[in-house]
Amino acid sequence: MLVAVASVAVIIAVSALAPRAGVGAPLVLVLIGLGVSFLPAVPALEVEPEIILAGVLPALLYAAAASFPSMDFRRDFGAISGLSVLLVVVSAVVLGFVFSWMIPGLDLAAGIALGAIVSPTDAVATSIIKRLGAPARVVTVLDGEGLLNDATSLVLLRSAVAATAASVSFWSVVGDFVWAVAIAVVSGVVVGLVGLRVRRRLPTPALSTGVSFLVPFAAYWPAEALEASGIVASVTAGLVTGTLSARYLTPQVRSAEKTNWRTVEGLLEGALFLVMGLEFFALVTDVQAEHGSLWQALWVAVVAAVGVIAIRAAFILPLLRLLARRRRRGEEMRGALTTMQDRLDAKLARRDDSRPMTSADAVDVLHAAWPEEDQERRRRRQEQWERRVADHPEEARHRQRLLDRLDQFRRRLTRRVADIDYLAAAPLGPKEGVVLVWAGMRGVVTLAAAQTLPQDFPQRSLLVLVAFGVAVGTLLVQGGTLPWVVRRLGLAGVESPTAADHAAGLRAVVHDAATGLLDGAPARPDGTPYERDVVATVRGAVVREESERDEDAARSDELSAQYFELRVRVIEAQRDALLRARADGTFDSALLSRALDLLDAEQIAVEMRGETL
Repeated sequence: MLVAVASVAVIIAVSALAPRAGVGAPLVLVLIGLGVSFLPAVPALEVEPEIILAGVLPALLYAAAASFPSMDFRRDFGAISGLSVLLVVVSAVVLGFVFSWMIPGLDLAAGIALGAIVSPTDAVATSIIKRLGAPARVVTVLDGEGLLNDATSLVLLRSAVAATAASVSFWSVVGDFVWAVAIAVVSGVVVGLVGLRVRRRLPTPALSTGVSFLVPFAAYWPAEALEASGIVASVTAGLVTGTLSARYLTPQVRSAEKTNWRTVEGLLEGALFLVMGLEFFALVTDVQAEHGSLWQALWVAVVAAVGVIAIRAAFILPLLRLLARRRRRGEEMRGALTTMQDRLDAKLARRDDSRPMTSADAVDVLHAAWPEEDQERRRRRQEQWERRVADHPEEARHRQRLLDRLDQFRRRLTRRVADIDYLAAAPLGPKEGVVLVWAGMRGVVTLAAAQTLPQDFPQRSLLVLVAFGVAVGTLLVQGGTLPWVVRRLGLAGVESPTAADHAAGLRAVVHDAATGLLDGAPARPDGTPYERDVVATVRGAVVREESERDEDAARSDELSAQYFELRVRVIEAQRDALLRARADGTFDSALLSRALDLLDAEQIAVEMRGETL
């Protein structure tokens, strides 16, 4: 107990003081752990890998995924999937050949196993870059890579270990990976949705937050039991929670959950880095007892660390070219897509709403977006629409279904244009590529995965020490120099050129949502209208942002109750508008998150003052 209390105190102190000294807290914690591990009074420490892989990592990755902007994840999914799947596989195979050549008696399968261990970057380790103010898109790609590449590594490691005892075909490895991901995604989605539905029915934020602590493990264990990736399941549950929490949970619950999870994240991350250092002495003594020298492990670790950086650089260079080509192609398409939007809006605005909408009307609207279509294609499009609504012959439902289809089409156009604008405003050029390469640090996952090797695995202690050397070496060298690299490239504290425009646009969205509700003569839940004075006061306080106090907004308890009730309804309308904007992807994700947080804080304050009446 005393050791745990002392460890928490060290983590808190380092996390508070390290940023003031311009040093990453993870680096300091690793160094402290290294120093303490060599003290004579400190026994050799070896933490069971399952504690990290199954007890700590699901919670950390779930929390990271829950705060991850889903629309940015979608936009950069190509780059993220390439780094988290293809790069891990390429790195593992290439390094496998290197390891089997450098380490006597190590076959190719065992070499690939070690390559799979040292190939994935660590989601926790990349937290170092977040405080540097690096470009948001670089952070998004690194975070997304760190969330998903562990699954690729662990599946590949499992297959490589099996191959040391029996032959394993390439297609069996591919099948294992597809199964691991597919089942994990299903498990994560189901658990994430069930968790939100359960939490919505709980009476207090404390109980809801308590359930949220169970969600990552509820997703992890069923997936693992089905030989799928529990890590991917936990990440998927986190993405579902982060995307839908604003619609399922109250502001009080979201605020409490965010605060509690930040505390848990900070302590668990610090504990992992501290444990990395504390385990060093035990690893050294094991290698010395088995091999008599540490030089071979050190030499292999240095070659591996240089190798992962070189392979990463060789992979990212063509990736940047592909992304640049995609950006240019999108910019070329933007004009045509915008024209489609304008024509579609104009055609819908001119349509006669006095009669039901027919399939011919729908095709006529779409034809306005593509006037160059020939008559044959137009005819096929009309037939397609008629088949879609064949099961809905009722006139009203038929019309609504067509309108819904058109609205979906219009939103897809809006989202596509927003994606093009995002990629154009935040390109990944050579400077960003350097940061992506140098920020690919390894961490505790590498060490934990190495310790899952069977006890009879060839030269196990040497391989574990090599993995530890790569993790600690990249963390200290790359992590220690990363602030200098980012500043040298001029990427520290760079604000998006569209930030001011997006901030103004968000204010307009919030203002229009409030005005739309108040202009629509809102009625109370019992159907009675709000008093005019109440509506006028809310309009002054919310729309015109006047500074009058809520307590003075009405002269009686009844009018005060109406006032606070209407204020909450306006906030909810503003939140719905922001969530629609988030789904369309028309604004910066960080600004959207901040705007949603401000609405949550405002609603909490309004409801608290209303409860005192």
